[in-house]
Amino acid sequence: MRRLRIYSLLIAGVTPFLLMSCFAAKDYERPEIQEVDENLYRTDAISQDSLNMADIAWNDVFSDPILKKYIADGLENNIDIRRAIQQMLMAEAYVKQGKAGYFPTLYVGANVNHQILSKNSQFGSFFDGSITQYDVTGNLSWEADIWGKIRSNERAFQASYLQSAAAHKAVQTRLISNIASTYYQLLSLDAQKEITEETIANRERSLETTKALKDAGNFTEVGVKQTEAQLYTAQALLIDINNRIRLLENSLSILLGEGPQSIERNRLEEQEINTSLNTGVPAQLLRNRPDVIAAEYNLVNAFELTNVARSNFYPSLSLSAGGGFQSLELDELFNANSLFANLAGSLMQPVLNGRKIRTQFEVAEAQQEDALLNFKYTILNAGKEVSDALYNYEASTEKIDILNKEYNAYADASEYSEELLNNGFANYLEVLTARENALNSQLNLINAEFSKLQAMVDLYRALGGGWQ
Repeated sequence: MRRLRIYSLLIAGVTPFLLMSCFAAKDYERPEIQEVDENLYRTDAISQDSLNMADIAWNDVFSDPILKKYIADGLENNIDIRRAIQQMLMAEAYVKQGKAGYFPTLYVGANVNHQILSKNSQFGSFFDGSITQYDVTGNLSWEADIWGKIRSNERAFQASYLQSAAAHKAVQTRLISNIASTYYQLLSLDAQKEITEETIANRERSLETTKALKDAGNFTEVGVKQTEAQLYTAQALLIDINNRIRLLENSLSILLGEGPQSIERNRLEEQEINTSLNTGVPAQLLRNRPDVIAAEYNLVNAFELTNVARSNFYPSLSLSAGGGFQSLELDELFNANSLFANLAGSLMQPVLNGRKIRTQFEVAEAQQEDALLNFKYTILNAGKEVSDALYNYEASTEKIDILNKEYNAYADASEYSEELLNNGFANYLEVLTARENALNSQLNLINAEFSKLQAMVDLYRALGGGWQ
């Protein structure tokens, strides 16, 4: 009989640990993402190796000293950056809360209770009609982390903090890209403005010449009006360019965390791309891109919260203790005879609770699956952005060569048509068409040069921004 009792005690003691091994919180493992392979970038034009543009910091990617200063100022003063830091501080506070979950909770309090009793009641005649009781108490409670609930909560908070840290880097990368893109846009508009102003000056001189030729009887009023219309077209274009410059200066000022102001800058032709455009292997996106890192930590958070929801199905073991001083006389409150204490332990198993636990678990599983799908989408979108940037860079480079040839051809055509006109072998419409085509070709060439710089910025951002 005694041996049977010993066996029973052993079984009772071992059973919780066996259950724990079966139902304890699971450890996160990164899911297999089949889409992350060598074909993710869909290009053979740029080499893929372990040394890539994603390992290069922004101050090595961009060579313009004025642009570097603006990026440094933006990283320090931009409102979005400062808000992201506050998000990190909030997540860090929750991490501290998660670590404190292993410790017991303690509440202390003081209480005065005055009760007026009926004289005809059971105790009324003994206490002269009233009782005043003084209490100073403390209550301590602690829940055993049998099923890993507290551990999973702590891990969920840690994942949330790391997600906010990655999101902060993503905001920084986006800010750097926006500052560089806006700066390059301003440079391209400056170049277009310079060309347009030269065109206006040439057309003003041409208008004076055509008026003189008309007065001499060698030209018609139609030719004068056509030249005049071309001048007005160029002047209207200049107004649009100046307006866009002011708007972009305002936008860049806001990115720098400042009020609208004039922006100092260099020239478009001074910009150089000194960084080798190596993309690295696609799997490096998992550690280089802040948004991919943030998406995975969001998945980790959802995974751990599913562990928490699962643990609610099983019993919870808690211990509680209370004690303090209790007296009917205030001057005897802190007397040894006023001491009291209690100790209790409980094992609670949910049975019926309106399906709340089942609903919480199903919702947690759905949120985990949603986080997994978002993680996969973020990786696929990252690959798309890398591929887009590479194709845009390649296309812009090829287009610049072609547009240079196109401009030279139009410039020659404009010069030849004017010579033919002066010798009576061409009409003035051919001259106007050649001039307009030459102007448009110059403007398109500047746009292509900006597109090449923009593609480099996009690739820097798509590969993660160089945060290691």
